[in-house]
Amino acid sequence: MDVTVGNIVFLAFAGVAAGLVGYLAGLMSLISFPALLAVGLPPLTANVTNTLGAIGVGAGAAVRAGDQVMAAGRGRAWQQFVICAIGGGTGAALLLITGESVFEAVVPWLIAFASLTLFLSPRLKKLSSGNERWAIYLGALFFVCLYGGYFGAGAGVVYFALVLLLTSYPWPRAVLMKSVLLSISNLIATVIFVIFAPIDWLAALILFGGNLIGGNIGPLVQRYIPETISRWVIAIGGLYLAWSLWR
Repeated sequence: MDVTVGNIVFLAFAGVAAGLVGYLAGLMSLISFPALLAVGLPPLTANVTNTLGAIGVGAGAAVRAGDQVMAAGRGRAWQQFVICAIGGGTGAALLLITGESVFEAVVPWLIAFASLTLFLSPRLKKLSSGNERWAIYLGALFFVCLYGGYFGAGAGVVYFALVLLLTSYPWPRAVLMKSVLLSISNLIATVIFVIFAPIDWLAALILFGGNLIGGNIGPLVQRYIPETISRWVIAIGGLYLAWSLWR
């Protein structure tokens, strides 16, 4: 990072905004990744540094509402924790082995599909009779976290789509679990990156602090936003992200 007062202040504010948006919409990278590029980081370093900073979103949310994470049962919570850890580690290893090209062509379409699913989720849920499909959810969660550890942009949107269709989670818990679970994935990916990949530690620390603040105030803000509005905003943001990556 080009170390100037302006860049430090800019990245700190971007971190808070990214943390809040990351908690509410799962679109943290829409703000944080361009911010890291803007302060002088090359793409691979920005990707890895962004993954480390993103841990702050889940940490801030857990400080505010961590007791709700276990509300559906400790057994189910730990199943998700383990799967997210394995998925995040696998994604990080894949990134280091193959570079950033593996998902390049697929990612925009994946995010666009997930965004459209959010638009249609109430109707799709009715067609599926509202039945929970926990085993399928866990399998899909692994691949979401693998993608999160690999690149991560839009992983929250994909998570929202699968949790609405495959579980009985109410919307507020889905928002919280998305932040916590993807942070676990990012944490394991970061452990691997620390050993094998370039990280800008100053940028990561600033971004983490901003994400921590944004993730902490996220549950407070989310109480005042109706589910329908949240879904539509996330879906529109996801389509914009898909278009940006495709372009």
